[in-house]
Amino acid sequence: MSESSSKSAPLVSIFAIFALLAVFALLVYFFYLPRSTGKFVGDGVHTDEQRVKNLAELHAKEAAQASSYAWVDQNAGVVQLPLDRAMELTIEAYAKKP
Repeated sequence: MSESSSKSAPLVSIFAIFALLAVFALLVYFFYLPRSTGKFVGDGVHTDEQRVKNLAELHAKEAAQASSYAWVDQNAGVVQLPLDRAMELTIEAYAKKP
């Protein structure tokens, strides 16, 4: 083989490696990185006081749900029970199993 063909083989390999890296980078850019969805225009929370107020409202709602009876789906017979009562019924059900 001549010297010129043996020197061009490593150059071709280097260019091929860079080309593959570029293709990989493009694939990562298009398929992996999250897309920008634009400016948020919804009702966002901007102050500490608003966050504290929203959290207090959420906790009050959760406490009311955790301590009350309600229908989830009346046609299917699915009810919402207070947590204490649900735990009692679960313990009774497992105690009856052999």
